[in-house]
Amino acid sequence: MTLAELLPALHGLPKCEKLRAIQVLAADVAREDGEMVVPSEAAYPVWSPFDAFDGAATLMRLLKDEKAV
Repeated sequence: MTLAELLPALHGLPKCEKLRAIQVLAADVAREDGEMVVPSEAAYPVWSPFDAFDGAATLMRLLKDEKAV
């Protein structure tokens, strides 16, 4: 199938399907170039300072030490 044959079908897709097609094609190109592709469905843990009481205590101690100097 050629690009000229695919374009009318792609234009008829809903926005979310067009975006998914872009993701799939970009991942294919990256794989062909030897790049590591992370699955878009993967979950990624993100650290947050929320409830980071040890970090807050360390920061307060450092600020007090700096103030004392």
